[in-house]
Order: sequence, then structure tokens, then C-alpha cells
Amino acid sequence: MTSEGIGKASGKIILMGEHSVVYGEPAIAFPFIGTQVIAKVHETDENFLSSAYHHGLLATVPVSLINIQQLTARLQQELQTSNFHLTIESTIPPERGMGSSAAVAVAITRAFFDWKKMILTKDSLLEYVDFAEQIAHGNPSGIDAAATSDTQPIFFKRDTERLSFPLNIDAYLLVADTGILGQTRAAVASVANLFENNPQETKQVMQKLGNLTKKAKQAIMDNQPELLGRLMTLAQAELKALTVSTPSLDHYIDLVLSQGALGAKLTGGGRGGCFLVLTKTREQAEKIAAILLEENIKNTWIQGLGVYQYV
Repeated sequence: MTSEGIGKASGKIILMGEHSVVYGEPAIAFPFIGTQVIAKVHETDENFLSSAYHHGLLATVPVSLINIQQLTARLQQELQTSNFHLTIESTIPPERGMGSSAAVAVAITRAFFDWKKMILTKDSLLEYVDFAEQIAHGNPSGIDAAATSDTQPIFFKRDTERLSFPLNIDAYLLVADTGILGQTRAAVASVANLFENNPQETKQVMQKLGNLTKKAKQAIMDNQPELLGRLMTLAQAELKALTVSTPSLDHYIDLVLSQGALGAKLTGGGRGGCFLVLTKTREQAEKIAAILLEENIKNTWIQGLGVYQYV
């Protein structure tokens, strides 16, 4: 065991398929390279956590960090480590649908294995992250774990398919943070309640989202940004039907569409968090970002989606 272990992970963006991926439909996600988590671990007398949300003994973490407490306890037991001091540094805004909790779990797991100088397989990594995500969110699809631990975009179907493919579309993606905490657990529970009370209707919505995702993948492969934008906007309408959008998100999405965006939709769990805006040019994305910042959007990021832009 070395003196210190280090693990890293990126944020993630779900382009298409959030919520429906939980029910067997595909999703498209990719690592969001503009944000990351770095975890560091070294030996100490008592298990201790240093982070933006807790600085003290792991035994005294708030309820919101129980996933970290239990993940590290499992890693400590299974890897037979000494007591440790874990430091977490993150630029991923939490509870915004950008995979913060999964990225933290990825980085922690990698740090512990690095500390022990043990080989960490992709399957083992995803198992540990899924364990932490079940504690954090209740019924995770696995897409956050897959995207934050990968280096390329993925076409993901729960338990059956995980295909990496290049983003190759001449367009730009603007990610906008509403500044409102997303409510993933509540949104997932609400969708589950819809499924229980209106199974046929809700299943049809899920199938529509799945079909839109498949068409979006083809639009990316065929370099059809206008079609991709329309598909994103259609997906937003279905997500609204699932009650995971909000009046605030609806307002911002209507605003960017009125400014000429190719398409727009929420990303992640919804009920707040971030939304996506597809534009043809960087200049248009920058113009819309400026308008959104005047409308009290907290932060924006712009990422090119072409094969040579996605770096």
C-alpha cells in the first residue's frame, strides 16, 4: 500500500433517455469534461472526510453523505485497508443532473484501489458505484456510473447494452445550470408512482422516449444537427408528461427556442438542475448563454460535439 491513493472522474450529461432508461429503454450519455472530481486517500488514526460538505469524522457525516460513508466502509473492509483520511475536491455542481454522486463514487473507488495498488476492473468499479448510487438515489439506472467512469459517449441500455461511439455532429451543446437543486429521488419516485397508477399510458411515454433516443443516435451518426434538435425538444415534451419538468425549466426552454436554438430539454433527474440547448454554431451558443445569464441562470458551459471538438 502506497502513502496516498488518487482517483479521478468526470461529470456527465445525459443527452437523451433519462428516466426511460430505468424501464429498459436506451439512453445516450457522455462524460462532461468541463467538470471533474478528484479523491485522495491516505492512512490516519480515524476515518476522516474533508470535503465541501463535511470536514470531520466519517461517523458523523450528514444524511446526504451516507452513500460515501457506506461505500468507504465497504472498500475498507473488502480491501483490508487501515483507517484513512479521504479528501474530495469537485467542480461538478451537486444535484444538477450532472452525475455528481456517481462521479464521487467513481473517484473514491479508484483512489482506494490506487492506494492498495490493486487492479480495478470496469465491472468491479461499476459494482461499487452502483452500491453507492442505490443508497443515494434508490433505483439508479447505471447510466451515471457508466458515463462518469468512461472516456467516450455511450449508447446505454440497462443490463443489456453499453456501446461507446464517437460524437460526430456539427453542433454545439450549451449546458445551463438553473441554480435550483434537482430532486432525482423525488422525480424517480414520482415516475414510479405514475407507472403504478397508469401503467399503459406511462409505458407508452417510455417507449416514445426510447424511440426518440434511437433516432437521436442515428442523427448523430448521420451528422444531422437540425433533426437532433427536434428530437431533443420532442423528448422534453414527454419528460414534461412524466412530471419531471418544472415551470422554471419550461420557461427557459421556451426562451432558448425563441432565440433560434435547434432544440432544448432538461437533463438528469429533473425537478430543477440543468438543461441542454443545441445550437448550430458556437457564436449562437454564446449569444444564448449571455441571454440566460441575464435571466438568472447560475452557470453555463459550451461543448462542441464534432469529432474534433469533443476534447
